[in-house]
Amino acid sequence: MVGRKARAAVGFGVDAVKVVVIGAGIVGAAIARSLSQRGVEVVVVDRGRNAGGTSSAGEGNILVSDKGPGAELVLARYASTLWPTAVAELRDELGPKFPPIEFERKGGLVVATSAAGSRPLLDFAADQRAAGITAIPLGVDEALALEPELNPEITAAVHYPEDAQVQPVTATEALIASARRAGAEFHEGEPVVDGITRAGRLRGIRTSGRSVAADAVIVAAGPWSGEVSALLGAPLPVKPRRGMVLVTSRMPHRIFHKVYDGDYVGAVGSNAADLQTSSVIESTAGGTVLIGSSRQQIGFDSRLDVRVLRELAAKAIALFPFLKEMSVMRSYGGFRPFMPDHLPVIGADARLDGLWHATGHEGAGIGLSLASADLLADLLTGSAPAIDASPFSPSRGSLARELGNVG
Repeated sequence: MVGRKARAAVGFGVDAVKVVVIGAGIVGAAIARSLSQRGVEVVVVDRGRNAGGTSSAGEGNILVSDKGPGAELVLARYASTLWPTAVAELRDELGPKFPPIEFERKGGLVVATSAAGSRPLLDFAADQRAAGITAIPLGVDEALALEPELNPEITAAVHYPEDAQVQPVTATEALIASARRAGAEFHEGEPVVDGITRAGRLRGIRTSGRSVAADAVIVAAGPWSGEVSALLGAPLPVKPRRGMVLVTSRMPHRIFHKVYDGDYVGAVGSNAADLQTSSVIESTAGGTVLIGSSRQQIGFDSRLDVRVLRELAAKAIALFPFLKEMSVMRSYGGFRPFMPDHLPVIGADARLDGLWHATGHEGAGIGLSLASADLLADLLTGSAPAIDASPFSPSRGSLARELGNVG
């Protein structure tokens, strides 16, 4: 919980509880909204602009198709149930003048492009079905009925109707607007410089612009969470993992699902630091096509790498040959918060009383944001979480080596 005084306050309407959230991306925004709506006083600080980091550099994926059985899949299924309700609530709260967040349950189509790739794809789908996911194997003709422009030389396909997409920047801004309506404060351009610690407990933070006392401090700084947690005295092994995306010029919709090569699943689960690319393609509501995906651990090096863009384009054309004739309008890149055990960290840090984390989602932060926020808010306010939170704890055994005295 957030301390003896705060626990008492939680039981009497949380009037005395104040929480600082570090990071105004989609995870931090969702946490601010969830806590503020429960009556918690929330202050959010960000080193840059709201929604200006990782949340502005993704594709807006809300996926179950890329996660094998286990804790992250449970979290993803929970998240999948929250998004439709949140979309309706945000629409009612913010009114018709606020831009739509473009939530679409478009479904995913995962394909194999070689004979060797067919069996692993189908076996992975079978494991997911055993875990309760709707994963429908398709013949080539059935896949082409869903995606007529798809290369007919694919060797296998699986349809995931639960997969969805959202416009990530607009979704983040909507959550921020909703949190503000519930009383949360947001401060941009204020990097954290250190924590305020008394008697072995974290009592707040200092930024470049202010000091904020708090009952709890939540690190939700995405790929910068490793740096921030180190400043506060309890470092997490969060590292930046760079990804790049190509964006085509607008066209009539010719791609109707999120379509990707089964190699993507392996890239997501890999610990390799060198460049990995796989084909991930989808249309947006505005008519552009987003082409990913790359993963590379090169620190915070943001320089353009033409080699990466070339690989992305070649793999996209292999799936959808018509893209060879289309123009690329722009490219962009961003940094995902990578954890060595491939699970987000959600919960209290046993090394420093008052410190909490919600980070390490790698490329799944958009989709998992609402579930992570509700899970953390439940833990912090003493409510019963909807799912088991222990696999995401900073004290989990898979992080014992990295965190030393936690375990």
